Amino acid sequence: MCGRFAMDDETNDLIEAFVLDGNDFRDWDISYSIAPTDVVPIIRERQDRSTGEVRRTVVPAIWDFHPSFLREAKRPQFNARIETVATNGLWKGAFASSRCIVPMRGYYEWTGKPGDKQAHFLHGDGLLAAAGIATARKVDDEWQVSTAIITRAAKDASGEVHDRMPAFLLPDRYDEWLDATPLDDDGRRAMVDLLGEVSDRVAETIASHEVDRRVNNSRTADPSDASLIEPLEP
Repeated sequence: MCGRFAMDDETNDLIEAFVLDGNDFRDWDISYSIAPTDVVPIIRERQDRSTGEVRRTVVPAIWDFHPSFLREAKRPQFNARIETVATNGLWKGAFASSRCIVPMRGYYEWTGKPGDKQAHFLHGDGLLAAAGIATARKVDDEWQVSTAIITRAAKDASGEVHDRMPAFLLPDRYDEWLDATPLDDDGRRAMVDLLGEVSDRVAETIASHEVDRRVNNSRTADPSDASLIEPLEP
């Protein structure tokens, strides 16, 4: 699973990394401790209804997927399983036409018993592109975007720490993933297969190291502290 992650690229860096037309999130502050219900930058494509132009932008989204038809949930809906994202009624509409990318430097997982948890930081060679889905609803007369990260069975280094991991994309699949043209049942199944194949390739590049247990408490960890992701001294 993915319950906390780090994202230390500025908005302009994201524009370069994902070849965006523009953005609506200039207020983004880098964070080394992003938790569910926090606001995160996501990459998505939307069509302008008046011009027909499709634009790829970075926008703010709450990491707690909340479509308009969902009543207030007791727990945040921040991860969607790849095994059911194309068929479950909560996710499948967004998976069909509102997929997004959640950029991250890496994510945290924990091992050990309650009260004695050791934090690990899992990362790649550079910026990672987690596959996500997005939705929007009206809150106090304003549109509020929210998102969930798609997870899969963990493998390689990730599987040594936890049984789940985010499903990651590679640049050669960004266009296909972000295309907002609605998918039918066959299209959704094909997209799941594509994500499984691509995320297998990324999983081979993931490494992990232990980090300071200060990150264990999301309420007290300083999200601006870059040392949260640094390896523990031997």
